[in-house]
Amino acid sequence: MKSLGFKEEFLWGGAVAANQCEGAWNINGKGVSTADVATAGSLSKQREYTDGIVEGKNYPSHEAIDFYHRYKEDVALLAEMGFKCFRTSINWTRIFPNGDEEIPNEDGLKFYDNLFDECLKYGIEPVVTISHYEMPYALVEKYGSWRNRKLVDFYMNYCKTIFKRYKDKVKYWMTFNEINVISIHPFIPAGIKFKEGENEKQVCYQAAHHQFIASALAVKLGKDINPDFKIGCMILFPQSYAETCNPKDVQASNEFMDNTYLFTDVQVRGYYTNKAKKFFERNNINIKMEDDDEKILKDGTVDFIGFSYYMTVVQTSRNDGEKSLGNMLGGVKNPYLQASDWGWQIDPEGFRIALNNLYDRYQIPLFCVENGLGAEDVVDDDGFINDDYRIEYLRRHIKEMKKAIEIDGVDLIGYTSWGCIDLISASTGEMKKRYGFIYVDKDNYGDGTLKRSKKKSFDWYKKVIETNGEVLE
Repeated sequence: MKSLGFKEEFLWGGAVAANQCEGAWNINGKGVSTADVATAGSLSKQREYTDGIVEGKNYPSHEAIDFYHRYKEDVALLAEMGFKCFRTSINWTRIFPNGDEEIPNEDGLKFYDNLFDECLKYGIEPVVTISHYEMPYALVEKYGSWRNRKLVDFYMNYCKTIFKRYKDKVKYWMTFNEINVISIHPFIPAGIKFKEGENEKQVCYQAAHHQFIASALAVKLGKDINPDFKIGCMILFPQSYAETCNPKDVQASNEFMDNTYLFTDVQVRGYYTNKAKKFFERNNINIKMEDDDEKILKDGTVDFIGFSYYMTVVQTSRNDGEKSLGNMLGGVKNPYLQASDWGWQIDPEGFRIALNNLYDRYQIPLFCVENGLGAEDVVDDDGFINDDYRIEYLRRHIKEMKKAIEIDGVDLIGYTSWGCIDLISASTGEMKKRYGFIYVDKDNYGDGTLKRSKKKSFDWYKKVIETNGEVLE
Protein backbone atom coordinates (compact mmCIF):
# COMPACT_ATOMS: atom_id res chain seq x y z
CA MET A 1 0.00 0.00 0.00
CA LYS A 2 1.40 3.39 -1.02
CA SER A 3 2.20 5.77 1.82
CA LEU A 4 0.21 8.99 1.69
CA GLY A 5 2.82 11.07 3.48
CA PHE A 6 2.48 12.48 6.96
CA LYS A 7 0.26 10.57 9.35
CA GLU A 8 -2.96 12.24 10.42
CA GLU A 9 -1.64 12.47 14.00
CA PHE A 10 1.72 13.98 12.92
CA LEU A 11 2.77 16.59 15.49
CA TRP A 12 3.37 19.89 13.68
CA GLY A 13 4.52 22.73 15.88
CA GLY A 14 7.36 24.89 17.08
CA ALA A 15 9.98 24.91 19.81
CA VAL A 16 11.47 27.28 22.37
CA ALA A 17 13.57 26.97 25.53
CA ALA A 18 12.43 28.47 28.81
CA ASN A 19 15.73 30.24 29.49
CA GLN A 20 15.72 31.86 26.03
CA CYS A 21 12.19 33.23 26.13
CA GLU A 22 10.67 33.46 29.61
CA GLY A 23 12.69 36.23 31.27
CA ALA A 24 11.42 36.97 34.79
CA TRP A 25 14.70 35.53 35.96
CA ASN A 26 14.44 36.39 39.65
CA ILE A 27 10.75 36.74 40.49
CA ASN A 28 8.26 34.53 42.32
CA GLY A 29 11.01 32.48 43.93
CA LYS A 30 13.08 31.61 40.87
CA GLY A 31 16.77 30.98 41.56
CA VAL A 32 19.82 31.78 39.46
CA SER A 33 20.47 29.32 36.64
CA THR A 34 23.55 28.65 34.55
CA ALA A 35 21.80 30.45 31.66
CA ASP A 36 21.37 33.53 33.86
CA VAL A 37 25.15 34.02 34.13
CA ALA A 38 25.67 34.01 30.33
CA THR A 39 26.37 37.48 28.94
CA ALA A 40 25.47 38.81 25.51
CA GLY A 41 27.86 37.95 22.69
CA SER A 42 27.94 38.04 18.90
CA LEU A 43 29.24 36.09 15.94
CA SER A 44 32.72 37.49 16.57
CA LYS A 45 32.59 37.62 20.37
CA GLN A 46 31.92 34.57 22.52
CA ARG A 47 29.46 34.74 25.39
CA GLU A 48 31.05 35.02 28.82
CA TYR A 49 29.90 32.77 31.67
CA THR A 50 30.49 34.81 34.80
CA ASP A 51 30.96 33.60 38.35
CA GLY A 52 27.49 34.52 39.52
CA ILE A 53 25.73 37.75 38.53
CA VAL A 54 28.19 40.61 37.94
CA GLU A 55 26.87 44.16 38.10
CA GLY A 56 27.09 46.08 34.83
CA LYS A 57 27.04 43.00 32.57
CA ASN A 58 24.34 42.41 29.96
CA TYR A 59 22.54 39.12 30.61
CA PRO A 60 19.96 38.57 27.84
CA SER A 61 18.06 35.79 29.63
CA HIS A 62 17.05 38.11 32.44
CA GLU A 63 14.27 39.63 30.35
CA ALA A 64 14.49 37.56 27.15
CA ILE A 65 11.18 38.17 25.35
CA ASP A 66 9.15 38.20 28.59
CA PHE A 67 7.20 35.08 27.65
CA TYR A 68 6.58 34.61 31.39
CA HIS A 69 4.14 37.52 31.37
CA ARG A 70 2.98 37.25 27.75
CA TYR A 71 2.49 33.51 27.29
CA LYS A 72 -1.28 33.78 26.75
CA GLU A 73 -0.82 36.17 23.84
CA ASP A 74 1.96 34.01 22.41
CA VAL A 75 0.12 30.69 22.74
CA ALA A 76 -2.91 32.26 21.05
CA LEU A 77 -0.70 33.13 18.06
CA LEU A 78 0.67 29.58 17.95
CA ALA A 79 -2.90 28.28 18.03
CA GLU A 80 -3.80 30.61 15.14
CA MET A 81 -1.08 28.87 13.12
CA GLY A 82 -2.76 25.57 13.97
CA PHE A 83 0.01 24.09 16.12
CA LYS A 84 -0.57 20.49 17.13
CA CYS A 85 2.23 20.66 19.68
CA PHE A 86 4.48 23.17 21.38
CA ARG A 87 7.92 22.17 22.57
CA THR A 88 9.11 24.13 25.57
CA SER A 89 11.09 23.41 28.72
CA ILE A 90 10.78 23.91 32.44
CA ASN A 91 13.21 26.24 34.18
CA TRP A 92 14.59 23.95 36.89
CA THR A 93 15.23 26.98 39.13
CA ARG A 94 11.55 27.98 39.06
CA ILE A 95 10.77 24.68 40.77
CA PHE A 96 13.89 24.25 42.93
CA PRO A 97 15.76 27.60 43.13
CA ASN A 98 19.00 26.05 44.39
CA GLY A 99 18.40 22.54 43.12
CA ASP A 100 18.95 20.70 46.40
CA GLU A 101 15.77 21.69 48.25
CA GLU A 102 13.29 19.01 49.24
CA ILE A 103 10.18 21.20 48.90
CA PRO A 104 9.39 22.74 45.49
CA ASN A 105 8.47 26.36 44.84
CA GLU A 106 4.71 26.44 44.41
CA ASP A 107 4.74 29.67 42.39
CA GLY A 108 6.96 28.03 39.80
CA LEU A 109 4.75 24.96 39.59
CA LYS A 110 1.66 27.15 39.12
CA PHE A 111 3.24 29.00 36.21
CA TYR A 112 3.69 25.78 34.24
CA ASP A 113 0.21 24.60 35.25
CA ASN A 114 -1.11 27.78 33.67
CA LEU A 115 1.10 27.50 30.57
CA PHE A 116 0.16 23.87 29.89
CA ASP A 117 -3.52 24.62 30.53
CA GLU A 118 -3.32 27.44 28.01
CA CYS A 119 -1.83 25.09 25.42
CA LEU A 120 -4.40 22.37 26.08
CA LYS A 121 -7.23 24.89 25.80
CA TYR A 122 -6.33 25.18 22.11
CA GLY A 123 -5.66 21.48 21.61
CA ILE A 124 -1.89 22.00 21.59
CA GLU A 125 0.12 19.09 23.02
CA PRO A 126 2.95 20.27 25.32
CA VAL A 127 6.30 18.62 24.54
CA VAL A 128 8.52 19.28 27.54
CA THR A 129 12.29 19.19 27.92
CA ILE A 130 13.17 18.66 31.57
CA SER A 131 16.59 20.37 31.41
CA HIS A 132 17.29 22.59 28.41
CA TYR A 133 20.65 24.37 28.66
CA GLU A 134 20.01 25.52 32.22
CA MET A 135 20.30 24.17 35.72
CA PRO A 136 20.60 25.71 39.20
CA TYR A 137 23.84 27.67 39.42
CA ALA A 138 23.99 26.76 43.13
CA LEU A 139 24.58 23.14 42.10
CA VAL A 140 27.64 24.27 40.14
CA GLU A 141 29.04 26.21 43.07
CA LYS A 142 28.23 23.76 45.84
CA TYR A 143 28.67 20.36 44.17
CA GLY A 144 30.73 20.90 41.02
CA SER A 145 27.67 20.22 38.88
CA TRP A 146 27.19 16.89 37.04
CA ARG A 147 30.69 15.66 37.86
CA ASN A 148 29.09 14.88 41.23
CA ARG A 149 26.81 11.82 41.46
CA LYS A 150 24.65 13.66 44.00
CA LEU A 151 23.09 15.55 41.11
CA VAL A 152 21.31 12.38 40.05
CA ASP A 153 19.29 12.52 43.28
CA PHE A 154 18.51 16.23 42.88
CA TYR A 155 17.42 15.69 39.28
CA MET A 156 15.22 12.76 40.31
CA ASN A 157 13.52 14.84 42.99
CA TYR A 158 12.85 17.46 40.31
CA CYS A 159 11.51 14.82 37.88
CA LYS A 160 9.30 13.22 40.52
CA THR A 161 7.82 16.63 41.31
CA ILE A 162 7.00 17.63 37.73
CA PHE A 163 5.94 14.15 36.58
CA LYS A 164 3.39 13.93 39.38
CA ARG A 165 2.23 17.52 39.00
CA TYR A 166 1.74 17.41 35.22
CA LYS A 167 0.95 13.71 34.71
CA ASP A 168 -2.43 14.54 33.18
CA LYS A 169 -1.22 17.53 31.14
CA VAL A 170 2.06 16.46 29.51
CA LYS A 171 2.53 13.23 27.56
CA TYR A 172 5.82 13.88 25.70
CA TRP A 173 9.02 14.48 27.67
CA MET A 174 12.74 14.70 26.87
CA THR A 175 15.28 14.31 29.63
CA PHE A 176 18.22 16.55 28.56
CA ASN A 177 18.47 18.92 25.62
CA GLU A 178 21.29 18.09 23.17
CA ILE A 179 22.95 15.89 25.79
CA ASN A 180 25.97 15.26 23.53
CA VAL A 181 26.96 18.95 23.64
CA ILE A 182 28.60 18.20 26.99
CA SER A 183 31.54 16.90 24.92
CA ILE A 184 31.72 20.16 22.90
CA HIS A 185 30.85 22.94 25.34
CA PRO A 186 30.55 21.40 28.84
CA PHE A 187 29.18 24.45 30.65
CA ILE A 188 26.15 25.13 28.43
CA PRO A 189 24.33 21.81 28.97
CA ALA A 190 25.91 20.63 32.22
CA GLY A 191 27.46 23.53 34.13
CA ILE A 192 30.91 21.94 34.03
CA LYS A 193 33.87 24.13 35.00
CA PHE A 194 37.31 22.60 34.86
CA LYS A 195 39.97 22.78 37.53
CA GLU A 196 43.60 23.28 36.62
CA GLY A 197 45.32 20.07 35.56
CA GLU A 198 42.17 17.99 35.22
CA ASN A 199 41.67 15.41 32.48
CA GLU A 200 38.85 17.35 30.84
CA LYS A 201 37.54 14.39 28.87
CA GLN A 202 37.41 12.31 32.04
CA VAL A 203 35.30 14.99 33.74
CA CYS A 204 32.99 15.39 30.72
CA TYR A 205 32.25 11.73 30.21
CA GLN A 206 31.88 10.99 33.91
CA ALA A 207 29.37 13.84 34.06
CA ALA A 208 27.68 12.44 30.96
CA HIS A 209 27.46 9.05 32.67
CA HIS A 210 25.67 10.65 35.60
CA GLN A 211 23.23 12.24 33.14
CA PHE A 212 22.71 8.87 31.44
CA ILE A 213 21.86 7.34 34.81
CA ALA A 214 19.55 10.25 35.64
CA SER A 215 17.83 9.94 32.26
CA ALA A 216 17.34 6.17 32.61
CA LEU A 217 15.97 6.51 36.14
CA ALA A 218 13.65 9.29 34.94
CA VAL A 219 12.26 7.07 32.18
CA LYS A 220 11.45 4.32 34.67
CA LEU A 221 10.02 6.76 37.23
CA GLY A 222 7.89 8.49 34.60
CA LYS A 223 6.39 5.20 33.40
CA ASP A 224 5.58 4.26 37.01
CA ILE A 225 3.73 7.55 37.46
CA ASN A 226 1.95 7.46 34.09
CA PRO A 227 2.44 4.45 31.79
CA ASP A 228 1.22 6.57 28.86
CA PHE A 229 4.19 8.93 29.09
CA LYS A 230 6.45 9.00 26.03
CA ILE A 231 9.96 9.89 27.22
CA GLY A 232 12.79 10.52 24.79
CA CYS A 233 16.39 11.59 24.68
CA MET A 234 17.44 14.66 22.72
CA ILE A 235 20.67 15.12 20.77
CA LEU A 236 22.32 17.61 18.49
CA PHE A 237 22.66 15.55 15.32
CA PRO A 238 25.65 16.74 13.27
CA GLN A 239 25.42 14.73 10.05
CA SER A 240 28.98 14.48 8.74
CA TYR A 241 30.43 13.87 5.29
CA ALA A 242 33.94 12.80 4.32
CA GLU A 243 35.63 15.49 2.25
CA THR A 244 36.75 12.94 -0.37
CA CYS A 245 36.70 9.19 -0.97
CA ASN A 246 40.15 9.02 0.60
CA PRO A 247 39.70 6.32 3.30
CA LYS A 248 41.42 8.61 5.79
CA ASP A 249 38.71 11.24 5.24
CA VAL A 250 36.00 8.59 5.60
CA GLN A 251 37.56 7.46 8.86
CA ALA A 252 37.71 11.07 10.11
CA SER A 253 34.01 11.46 9.36
CA ASN A 254 33.14 8.16 11.03
CA GLU A 255 35.06 9.09 14.17
CA PHE A 256 33.27 12.42 14.30
CA MET A 257 29.88 10.66 14.17
CA ASP A 258 30.96 8.05 16.72
CA ASN A 259 30.97 10.71 19.43
CA THR A 260 27.30 11.44 18.76
CA TYR A 261 26.32 7.78 18.53
CA LEU A 262 27.99 7.13 21.89
CA PHE A 263 25.23 9.22 23.49
CA THR A 264 22.32 7.70 21.59
CA ASP A 265 23.68 4.16 21.92
CA VAL A 266 23.58 4.38 25.71
CA GLN A 267 20.12 5.96 25.87
CA VAL A 268 18.48 3.87 23.14
CA ARG A 269 20.31 0.53 23.42
CA GLY A 270 21.04 0.76 27.14
CA TYR A 271 24.78 0.10 27.17
CA TYR A 272 28.21 1.41 26.17
CA THR A 273 29.41 -0.23 22.97
CA ASN A 274 32.85 -1.79 22.56
CA LYS A 275 33.81 1.18 20.40
CA ALA A 276 32.88 3.58 23.21
CA LYS A 277 34.90 1.55 25.69
CA LYS A 278 37.92 1.66 23.37
CA PHE A 279 37.50 5.44 23.04
CA PHE A 280 37.57 5.73 26.82
CA GLU A 281 40.66 3.53 26.97
CA ARG A 282 42.56 5.62 24.38
CA ASN A 283 41.75 8.84 26.21
CA ASN A 284 42.53 7.65 29.76
CA ILE A 285 38.86 7.90 30.72
CA ASN A 286 37.76 5.66 33.55
CA ILE A 287 34.00 5.78 34.03
CA LYS A 288 33.22 5.16 37.67
CA MET A 289 30.08 3.05 37.91
CA GLU A 290 28.05 1.81 40.82
CA ASP A 291 27.04 -1.84 41.05
CA ASP A 292 23.61 -1.52 39.44
CA ASP A 293 24.42 1.11 36.80
CA GLU A 294 24.44 -1.32 33.89
CA LYS A 295 20.97 -2.57 34.87
CA ILE A 296 19.70 1.00 35.30
CA LEU A 297 20.83 1.91 31.77
CA LYS A 298 19.27 -1.25 30.33
CA ASP A 299 15.96 -0.75 32.12
CA GLY A 300 15.66 2.95 31.28
CA THR A 301 15.90 3.12 27.50
CA VAL A 302 13.98 5.89 25.76
CA ASP A 303 10.78 5.69 23.71
CA PHE A 304 11.91 8.02 20.94
CA ILE A 305 14.88 10.05 19.74
CA GLY A 306 14.39 13.80 19.78
CA PHE A 307 17.01 15.66 17.81
CA SER A 308 18.01 18.99 16.33
CA TYR A 309 19.07 19.30 12.70
CA TYR A 310 20.34 22.57 11.26
CA MET A 311 23.34 21.77 9.11
CA THR A 312 25.90 19.21 8.00
CA VAL A 313 29.66 19.25 8.46
CA VAL A 314 32.59 17.99 6.40
CA GLN A 315 35.51 16.15 7.97
CA THR A 316 38.96 15.79 6.43
CA SER A 317 42.28 14.18 7.23
CA ARG A 318 44.10 17.31 6.01
CA ASN A 319 45.47 19.91 8.39
CA ASP A 320 44.55 22.80 6.11
CA GLY A 321 41.42 23.86 4.23
CA GLU A 322 38.89 26.65 4.65
CA LYS A 323 37.11 26.12 7.95
CA SER A 324 33.36 26.22 8.32
CA LEU A 325 31.94 26.75 11.79
CA GLY A 326 28.41 26.76 13.09
CA ASN A 327 26.26 25.34 15.86
CA MET A 328 29.38 24.72 17.98
CA LEU A 329 30.68 22.29 15.34
CA GLY A 330 33.82 22.28 13.21
CA GLY A 331 34.87 21.05 9.80
CA VAL A 332 35.90 22.30 6.39
CA LYS A 333 33.74 24.27 4.01
CA ASN A 334 31.39 22.34 1.76
CA PRO A 335 31.66 23.90 -1.74
CA TYR A 336 28.29 22.42 -2.77
CA LEU A 337 26.27 24.24 -0.12
CA GLN A 338 25.20 27.77 0.69
CA ALA A 339 25.47 29.12 4.23
CA SER A 340 23.34 31.26 6.52
CA ASP A 341 24.33 34.74 7.71
CA TRP A 342 25.95 33.01 10.70
CA GLY A 343 27.96 30.58 8.55
CA TRP A 344 25.77 27.51 9.11
CA GLN A 345 25.79 25.38 5.95
CA ILE A 346 22.29 24.84 4.54
CA ASP A 347 21.69 21.23 3.53
CA PRO A 348 18.07 20.03 3.15
CA GLU A 349 19.13 16.75 1.52
CA GLY A 350 21.37 16.17 4.51
CA PHE A 351 18.21 16.21 6.62
CA ARG A 352 16.88 13.16 4.77
CA ILE A 353 20.26 11.47 5.14
CA ALA A 354 20.29 12.22 8.88
CA LEU A 355 16.76 10.86 9.33
CA ASN A 356 17.72 7.66 7.56
CA ASN A 357 20.95 7.19 9.47
CA LEU A 358 19.24 7.60 12.83
CA TYR A 359 16.24 5.44 12.00
CA ASP A 360 18.25 2.68 10.31
CA ARG A 361 20.55 2.45 13.33
CA TYR A 362 17.91 2.42 16.08
CA GLN A 363 14.50 1.52 14.61
CA ILE A 364 12.56 3.58 17.14
CA PRO A 365 10.42 6.67 16.41
CA LEU A 366 12.19 9.95 15.70
CA PHE A 367 11.02 13.46 16.57
CA CYS A 368 12.69 16.45 14.92
CA VAL A 369 12.36 19.02 17.68
CA GLU A 370 14.65 21.71 16.25
CA ASN A 371 15.18 22.89 12.67
CA GLY A 372 15.21 26.41 11.31
CA LEU A 373 17.08 29.35 9.85
CA GLY A 374 18.67 32.04 11.98
CA ALA A 375 18.58 35.26 9.96
CA GLU A 376 18.57 39.03 10.38
CA ASP A 377 15.04 40.11 9.55
CA VAL A 378 14.29 43.61 8.21
CA VAL A 379 11.05 45.37 9.09
CA ASP A 380 9.59 47.21 6.07
CA ASP A 381 8.30 50.76 6.30
CA ASP A 382 4.77 49.39 6.62
CA GLY A 383 5.85 47.09 9.49
CA PHE A 384 5.87 43.88 7.42
CA ILE A 385 8.63 41.26 7.59
CA ASN A 386 9.11 39.53 4.26
CA ASP A 387 11.09 36.43 5.20
CA ASP A 388 10.97 34.44 1.97
CA TYR A 389 14.44 33.08 2.78
CA ARG A 390 13.05 31.39 5.90
CA ILE A 391 10.10 29.97 3.99
CA GLU A 392 12.48 28.59 1.35
CA TYR A 393 14.72 27.00 4.00
CA LEU A 394 11.81 25.33 5.77
CA ARG A 395 10.07 24.30 2.55
CA ARG A 396 13.14 22.49 1.29
CA HIS A 397 13.71 20.73 4.60
CA ILE A 398 10.08 19.65 4.93
CA LYS A 399 10.17 18.25 1.39
CA GLU A 400 13.17 16.09 2.31
CA MET A 401 11.51 15.08 5.57
CA LYS A 402 8.49 13.96 3.56
CA LYS A 403 10.71 11.86 1.26
CA ALA A 404 12.28 10.17 4.29
CA ILE A 405 8.80 9.13 5.41
CA GLU A 406 7.21 8.29 2.04
CA ILE A 407 10.15 6.76 0.20
CA ASP A 408 12.43 5.49 2.96
CA GLY A 409 9.90 4.44 5.61
CA VAL A 410 11.30 6.53 8.46
CA ASP A 411 8.99 6.65 11.49
CA LEU A 412 8.85 10.35 12.34
CA ILE A 413 6.26 11.46 14.89
CA GLY A 414 6.62 15.21 14.69
CA TYR A 415 8.41 18.37 13.61
CA THR A 416 8.84 21.52 15.70
CA SER A 417 10.55 24.42 13.97
CA TRP A 418 13.06 26.08 16.26
CA GLY A 419 12.34 29.49 17.73
CA CYS A 420 8.78 29.69 16.41
CA ILE A 421 8.68 33.09 18.11
CA ASP A 422 11.88 35.17 18.08
CA LEU A 423 14.01 34.58 21.16
CA ILE A 424 17.57 35.11 22.31
CA SER A 425 20.22 32.92 20.68
CA ALA A 426 21.77 30.23 22.86
CA SER A 427 25.09 30.36 21.04
CA THR A 428 25.57 34.13 20.81
CA GLY A 429 22.94 35.70 23.08
CA GLU A 430 21.79 37.89 20.20
CA MET A 431 18.23 38.94 19.33
CA LYS A 432 19.01 39.84 15.73
CA LYS A 433 19.61 36.16 14.95
CA ARG A 434 15.93 35.37 14.45
CA TYR A 435 14.19 32.09 13.70
CA GLY A 436 10.54 32.85 14.33
CA PHE A 437 7.27 33.11 12.46
CA ILE A 438 6.47 35.83 15.01
CA TYR A 439 8.65 38.94 15.25
CA VAL A 440 9.49 40.38 18.66
CA ASP A 441 10.44 44.04 18.79
CA LYS A 442 13.70 43.90 20.70
CA ASP A 443 17.32 44.43 19.68
CA ASN A 444 20.68 43.10 20.82
CA TYR A 445 20.97 45.85 23.44
CA GLY A 446 17.67 45.01 25.09
CA ASP A 447 15.80 47.96 23.60
CA GLY A 448 12.34 47.62 22.08
CA THR A 449 8.65 47.39 22.91
CA LEU A 450 8.51 43.55 22.88
CA LYS A 451 5.49 43.90 20.58
CA ARG A 452 4.66 40.74 18.63
CA SER A 453 3.91 40.80 14.90
CA LYS A 454 3.42 38.15 12.21
CA LYS A 455 6.03 37.57 9.53
CA LYS A 456 5.19 36.34 6.03
CA SER A 457 6.22 32.85 7.15
CA PHE A 458 3.40 32.85 9.73
CA ASP A 459 0.65 32.33 7.14
CA TRP A 460 2.85 30.01 5.09
CA TYR A 461 3.42 27.64 8.04
CA LYS A 462 -0.27 27.87 8.94
CA LYS A 463 -1.07 26.49 5.48
CA VAL A 464 1.55 23.75 5.84
CA ILE A 465 -0.06 22.55 9.06
CA GLU A 466 -3.59 22.95 7.71
CA THR A 467 -2.79 20.70 4.74
CA ASN A 468 -0.66 18.27 6.77
CA GLY A 469 2.43 19.10 4.74
CA GLU A 470 0.80 18.83 1.31
CA VAL A 471 0.88 22.53 0.38
CA LEU A 472 4.43 23.86 0.68
CA GLU A 473 4.50 26.58 -2.00
